[in-house]
Amino acid sequence: MIDSHCHLDHTPLFETLTDVLIRSKEVGITKLLTICTTLDSFEKIKIIIEKDQMIYGTFGIHPHETENNFVTKETIIKCVKENNKIIGIGETGLDFFYNHSDKDKQIKSFKVHIEASIDLNIPIIIHSRDAEVETFKILNLYKNKNLKILMHCFTGSLEFSKKLLTLNASFSASGIITFKNSPDLQKTFKTIPLEKLIIETDSPFLAPIPMRGKKNEPSFIKYTLSKLALLKDVSDEKMTLITTNNFNKLFFK
Repeated sequence: MIDSHCHLDHTPLFETLTDVLIRSKEVGITKLLTICTTLDSFEKIKIIIEKDQMIYGTFGIHPHETENNFVTKETIIKCVKENNKIIGIGETGLDFFYNHSDKDKQIKSFKVHIEASIDLNIPIIIHSRDAEVETFKILNLYKNKNLKILMHCFTGSLEFSKKLLTLNASFSASGIITFKNSPDLQKTFKTIPLEKLIIETDSPFLAPIPMRGKKNEPSFIKYTLSKLALLKDVSDEKMTLITTNNFNKLFFK
């Protein structure tokens, strides 16, 4: 298994990283992708990725943080090129639910990240909340640029997923698919092709059932994988193989 999206720089994962890695390996995780959200988080990520060969990182500014962490395309490219274990850009995107940052700044930052992703030819990890129309409109501007899209913690509508598939997007399932109040999302994931599925924890957030109420960690990904396998009517073993291969094709091809 591969956890395609975790925040190992966050408490309590950062402080207990050795134990987190042991438990991850015990459940069969082979790679962890720890995701950047701010300039400060990137400094910690550069340290974390040297702790174990299974850990990789990204560079990017979360839409919540664009108010105070705006970066240029040149800065993104420089930060990625400095370390061969930085394999993706993000998380970036649009969040109009909380609006912690100005919408125009979010949009400008999103486009800068997209352009850097195209120039570097590496995947972009996208956060989209209450912004389906705007997210697709922007991504569609680059539809002929071979953009490698990964929709992180996808919770969008069936219609949104169908539009994103026209852009060859991949979709990451988080613990939310295990929640009892997510029947529409479960139905959407049933329709997404197997070759477009990836899994994540988004730890330390969004612990899956039956671990709700606890701080999430990468080892809990087994519950999300089992639920996704059930939705797609395949064995856990086959879903492990599928999602692992999909991740490796996206990030290492």
